[in-house]
Amino acid sequence: MKKKIHFNLMLLMMLLVTGQLFSQFKITNTSDYKTREQMFLANEINESGEPWAEALGYNLDDLDPMIPNKPDSISYTLGIEAYEYSRYQLGTIISRSGMGLHMMWSPMIGLLASMAPEGVDGKFTPAANGYKEDDVLMGMIRHFGQDAHFVPFKNPWPQFAEFIGGDPHLPHKIADDFVTDFKTLRWDRSKMQKVLNPGAMGQALMKQYLWAQDMLGSFHDDNEDEVVPNGVSTPDSLNGKFDPSNNIFIGGDNADGFIGQVLTAEAINKMLFMINKLTFDGTSLGAVNPATYSPQNGIRYFPHKIEITEGMVATGLPPRLNSMKVIDKSSHLFDQLSVLWGTLNFRNMMNPADTSDEPHIAYKSVFDGDPFPPSMSETGKPGPFDLMMGASKVVFMNIAAMHFDGANKTFVNISNLDNGAVKKGNKISTVNAAYIMVLMKKMEEEFKGTPIEGKPKQMVMAQARFLIDNLKDVSGDYFDSYTIGTGHSASKSLSSIAAAIRGLYSAYELTGKNEFLQEADAAYQVLISKYYVKANSMFKTNPVSSKAVYHPFNVALVTGALREASLVGNHTDAPEIYTRFSKSVINKMQLSEGGATGEEGSDSDGDGIPFIPEQADRLPPVLANEAEFDILNATYDPIFAQKTSLSNSPNPFSNNTTIEFDLENNTKVELTLYDIEGRLVNRIINRPMTKGHQQVQLKVNNSISTGSYFIKLNTKSGVAIRKIVINR
Repeated sequence: MKKKIHFNLMLLMMLLVTGQLFSQFKITNTSDYKTREQMFLANEINESGEPWAEALGYNLDDLDPMIPNKPDSISYTLGIEAYEYSRYQLGTIISRSGMGLHMMWSPMIGLLASMAPEGVDGKFTPAANGYKEDDVLMGMIRHFGQDAHFVPFKNPWPQFAEFIGGDPHLPHKIADDFVTDFKTLRWDRSKMQKVLNPGAMGQALMKQYLWAQDMLGSFHDDNEDEVVPNGVSTPDSLNGKFDPSNNIFIGGDNADGFIGQVLTAEAINKMLFMINKLTFDGTSLGAVNPATYSPQNGIRYFPHKIEITEGMVATGLPPRLNSMKVIDKSSHLFDQLSVLWGTLNFRNMMNPADTSDEPHIAYKSVFDGDPFPPSMSETGKPGPFDLMMGASKVVFMNIAAMHFDGANKTFVNISNLDNGAVKKGNKISTVNAAYIMVLMKKMEEEFKGTPIEGKPKQMVMAQARFLIDNLKDVSGDYFDSYTIGTGHSASKSLSSIAAAIRGLYSAYELTGKNEFLQEADAAYQVLISKYYVKANSMFKTNPVSSKAVYHPFNVALVTGALREASLVGNHTDAPEIYTRFSKSVINKMQLSEGGATGEEGSDSDGDGIPFIPEQADRLPPVLANEAEFDILNATYDPIFAQKTSLSNSPNPFSNNTTIEFDLENNTKVELTLYDIEGRLVNRIINRPMTKGHQQVQLKVNNSISTGSYFIKLNTKSGVAIRKIVINR
């Protein structure tokens, strides 16, 4: 369970000494937002956040976003920055940007509206307008708020199908109330690529899962204190409906419970839409029935690109989908595995037979009829669990039929249908070979005890050996791709070696074969020895070029590789390397941020990332689409450091405490006391002092009330901040 962080400190005094990256760093593209790539990065960063920190033994309660890199930079990068950057990505694309089809026109809202009586129009909205969908949606949102004890945000744009991309530059200035009112965070719809892509929707689905499962994995009371799910404590009455008299609400806190429900509703509608509208037989779009589907009776798959048109229906209502046209009929392996990534994980979350831990006990109150339907095994009618399970089976069967070349024992990147017959491609990239192994491992785990069990494992065994035999060079590096009948490509890249590490560790975990563990470990050593430039805390993206070109996609691949090298390969240097890489690359590509990472304005946390309203180019909290680094000439120390020591004892204290610090040289010293709002309370010292160990007595009178305060030490050597507590 993640740490709940509440704070309102103005952190202008927290300009910690950091390294500097000069002209060698250059952001080269902020005009293109690619949903698949950005969501993929958000997923790998999310998994490299709190889960990794906890696996390393960190206590996340020790973290405070107001104090960067304490207790150390690794815990802060994983537990605060990685977690919050992934949250920014999700919130931006799912509820603020407007870059997709609005939930008002989603399948379930449409069905409920068609069944609603005439009096619904205008019931939850200011006036009747001839449409019931907006009232049904508002009623649902209000219900989610009730279940979570939360007042919903203003002017969101919840969506069930994301577009492939757009221009993230905001067409207007961000309002001061952007945290709760999203109206000024909407992107320019005229600059969006109104194309649906399974990879974009699949990666967004996975991101929705990662946050929904975390947010809905516990309960809370009306004071936002956690209520541990134990099978007895529940927000529900005996009939499964929400019971406000229990004083137990869905989610880890008010906001989590609400957002988690919205994310789940979006995910369910996305998959209903995809299964019922976006499957393709080579000629036309339509539906597939997961219960009876078999590729042998005619394949229906998700094509690579579907262009849409939309139109306005009434003033004040979002545009509605008018038409769809397949503009790229091919099936892409990364598209399909992206969808499978999300459906398999939602299946796990919704599984009615799983009571293995507290989160799965909590999920039962979410999928018991209120707010979401239970499974077919409980009611005889299909529910969200059956939808995700069925969609997973359909996608898996299509991957096996369209992308696995049994004769050559490898998957292939792209396939098509030719008069209904599968026409497989002949090329496989190292990235796709690696990540299909990651997903086949998950497929095997989720479908144990079914006729599918064993098939994913066999495919992983074949793909891992093909990868090693055909894509690895004599030095242990990996080529970018292999073409059947021709051979491997000449090129190698950071993306391929990082992906190979990720995939081979998954192959080892699934099969238990030590050869795959050894190959993954060997690839990790190549990554560090050949690509990592320790002096700059960066990776070469091309082994023969001094210019590194980063995109969200290859940053995601490095993130996943380093995490798995740590957790599976037990490489103890990986967390530090990731932390340095994150601060030197990810932080610099992050275009803006908000309060959850300690940012309160004027770059108050001193990391070079502007506060959202102060972003000069009006860019949201996403990563740049491209950045370049001159690795050989860059000099950069990316780790924030308090260069000057600072402590006090006792802490907490009543009236007196001793502040201690060391000075490396004779220097002017400014020692100040601030309250929790960032207001100056007392200038304790402002004079020259000699080098050596110093002790200063701080005495506070009764006019200074009980509470948390900050002391700031500013010298030529740097800045140090310490939180103190006065307790009378």
